[in-house]
Amino acid sequence: MVNHHFNAIVISITATMLLALALLITNMNSENNATPIDSFSAYTQTKMPELDYYKDYDSLHSNGDAVVIYPIFTQSAYNWKGIHDYYAGYCNSCTNATISNIYEKSYSASGNGFRILEFLGYQVIDDIDVDKNPQILKKYDKVILLHNEFVTKKEYEAIIHHPKVIYLYPNSLNSEIKTDYSKNTITLVRGPDYPQKGLKNGFDWKDDNTPYFHDWDCINWKFYNVQNGYMLNCYPETMLPNNGSDLLKAIKNL
Repeated sequence: MVNHHFNAIVISITATMLLALALLITNMNSENNATPIDSFSAYTQTKMPELDYYKDYDSLHSNGDAVVIYPIFTQSAYNWKGIHDYYAGYCNSCTNATISNIYEKSYSASGNGFRILEFLGYQVIDDIDVDKNPQILKKYDKVILLHNEFVTKKEYEAIIHHPKVIYLYPNSLNSEIKTDYSKNTITLVRGPDYPQKGLKNGFDWKDDNTPYFHDWDCINWKFYNVQNGYMLNCYPETMLPNNGSDLLKAIKNL
């Protein structure tokens, strides 16, 4: 009898708490005029852009030995108090960054492009793989570069000497960094206006296409030829999840 009474009290308290929580959430949504994500389609648009291409998988999926290099060094450099904060003028001493241990798939690391290409069956490696073993790129017929802005000298050399690279995001190969894997850090060596004013590119790379970095609409996108591959003339991160089928077909067929 005591157990039944105790259970009834617990059930009553639980129901009251759930009701209060429901009312609180309702009020918060009402006060903030927020629209909760309550449909699967809305969720996929914001969290899972790759599923936009589920129906077109057969026509868009990778058809050969192609690899995508995830820009883990660039992701790390854009973290709080990372190297990008030095470039942005937020921190005069931020020329180092801790190497991230997960793929955050952020905007600066071309997360949408990475997720979609991975979903479409492209093989994946990252900056660390190439830095530690530059010969790895010789295994692949086609190398797809994302927003790999910060790279080491060894990675840079491996990329520019591969015969077919698709430079999918402008501003890649822009700044030279060095690694210290014992401390899990990267350090800026050379980049735009660093260590002295007037530098345009950390490697003095003649194919630097940073000026296209600010075209985020990609309305008139096109690939153009460079010495060892093809470059896109816009930054496709926001276009790919919504209207990227033709671009993805071009990537496959290049």
